[in-house]
Amino acid sequence: MSLQAKVTSVDVLDATRAGLMIFQSKARRALDDAADELRRTRMWLQHEQRTRWEGELKKRSRTLDQAVQELMSAKLSSMRDNITFQQNAVRKAKAAVAEAEEKLRHIKKWNQNFDAMADPMAKRLEGLRQFLDYNLPKGITFLVQAARTLEAYAEVHEPKSEATISPTEAPPA
Repeated sequence: MSLQAKVTSVDVLDATRAGLMIFQSKARRALDDAADELRRTRMWLQHEQRTRWEGELKKRSRTLDQAVQELMSAKLSSMRDNITFQQNAVRKAKAAVAEAEEKLRHIKKWNQNFDAMADPMAKRLEGLRQFLDYNLPKGITFLVQAARTLEAYAEVHEPKSEATISPTEAPPA
């Protein structure tokens, strides 16, 4: 059994450290992107879509009111024979209002459920972020220390060649 450790290359530890640092950087960027996307989606749902469909509902309601008024005017006027156009306009306007109401209901439902659906996934991402911010640097530091220790060990226990032996250390002939 040999009492010497055979250290052939500390460069592998350095390469692993460099790889971990690159991974850490890319993973942090990916986590930041995911968190930004989550915030954007929340804002889009809570503000942009809700506001859009509330405005669309008002617009379509006004169109329906106008179509109903035109139908009433056509019924009261002498053009009672040709009110099918106004009836179709009212029918289309009612369908458009119903669609806008349905979209708004869906958006409100999604708003209520968004945090319940997104928060568990966001917590998992935060767990990964904590690993990247606290545990991975400790591992990288360990690799640096291990490389230093192995380099120091290799220097101390490096076999001396005959060219580096001084004349006072020359073996007896």
